Amino acid sequence: MGEQPFASVDDYIGSFPPEVQPVLSEVRQAILAAVPAPIVERISYHMPTYEVGGERLVFFAGWKTHVALYAVPAFDGELEGEVAPFRASKDTVKFSFTKPVPLDLVTRIVEHLATLRG
Repeated sequence: MGEQPFASVDDYIGSFPPEVQPVLSEVRQAILAAVPAPIVERISYHMPTYEVGGERLVFFAGWKTHVALYAVPAFDGELEGEVAPFRASKDTVKFSFTKPVPLDLVTRIVEHLATLRG
């Protein structure tokens, strides 16, 4: 990823192999579609970061074999049951590139994060 952060999320996604770029773009769109309020998209900690009302909502990052969402706390109930198979650590949700990313789940995660912050 280099020493300097990317100038934009487009630059970030464009730095990945062509076969991964559509997956990252779909994750990006799922995040953006999840929050009706004005959402700010920027690069922070060298990865796409989404903020609502001046507060960080979620980060995502692409890796060699997966895409991950960060700062995703444990949820109560049914949603955590759906997230659990993808939980990589306490606050990380990881989706392998070997299977389609469940974009509906990404959207629901971000929607729920927005309700927790809001």
